Amino acid sequence: MTTAIALVQAPGHVYPGHEEAPSRFKHLGGWESRPYAADLRFLTPSPAPYEAVKAVHTERMLQDFNAACLRGPGITDYAPTYVTPASYELAFLAAGATLDCTREVLAGQAQNAFAIVRPPGHHAEPEAAMGFCLLNNIAIAARQALSNGIGKILIVDFDAHHGNGTQACFLDEPRVSFFSTQQENIYPFHSGFMEDAPHALGRIVNLPLPARSGDAAFGRLSGQVLTPLVERFEPEMIFVSAGFDSHWNDPLAELGLSSAGYFAYARALAALAQKHCSGKIVFVLEGGYNPDNIATGVDAVLAALTGRQFIPMDPSPYPELEVTSRLDKVCARHGFS
Repeated sequence: MTTAIALVQAPGHVYPGHEEAPSRFKHLGGWESRPYAADLRFLTPSPAPYEAVKAVHTERMLQDFNAACLRGPGITDYAPTYVTPASYELAFLAAGATLDCTREVLAGQAQNAFAIVRPPGHHAEPEAAMGFCLLNNIAIAARQALSNGIGKILIVDFDAHHGNGTQACFLDEPRVSFFSTQQENIYPFHSGFMEDAPHALGRIVNLPLPARSGDAAFGRLSGQVLTPLVERFEPEMIFVSAGFDSHWNDPLAELGLSSAGYFAYARALAALAQKHCSGKIVFVLEGGYNPDNIATGVDAVLAALTGRQFIPMDPSPYPELEVTSRLDKVCARHGFS
């Protein structure tokens, strides 16, 4: 089983004191010593074609984004999102690396893939960059997959913050299902509610969770919500927005996961892809602002994708919350048995 990896560290995309920085990746590496080393295939990232990006973002948005970068460095919204003179090119490279991973899987050159990239993308909407995100990497890749013959796609987002941009990109696209788990009552505030998208019941599924829901909650929702969604929607490919800010000691969120939880969830996703999508699944890095969590989270996902064992070292010290009523409510809303 081969797992393709594309890495974009984007050292030129940096702003003083900002959490979304190249230092997020400082503990990545050492993969050659892991049990899965022989299963990895490293790709050389290439910039995304303009037309592929324009399939998701408007011409006006891209012009404004480029102009902001040329004026940079500077802050572009209250999140705060920032740009530098290098950000336009680097955002296209992050999107391109995600496309490279997608092409490898579509061509059968890899069973699955992980685009370990920054700047992240899932908050970026068709008409605006926001929330530390410049271009919506996963949406661009999903559009490319649809244009290359994939009939239906499921996007799963386990970042601690709701992927409002991804939801907006596919709000009225019947070929794409979106399932997001996120910590309730945090950024971006205007989306991620269970009541979102009433016209797309069973296709767009949001599950806001209380802080410190933890590993057990994700283990339960995997079987109770995610599995029936896959069985009903019948995707041919799965994309995953992998946000490691859902870790219990992330500085910006506190959803309560540990690397053991990431491993179990990634393994469940890979198993669903194997059963329903001939194994086709692409993970794309989103948030995560503790470099240790990114390193252990990536390690957990790579172990899951390659079918290897994983030894966690970071159990949560906090008690996990009971989420039965929340799971029952989302299942009732979407008709999942």
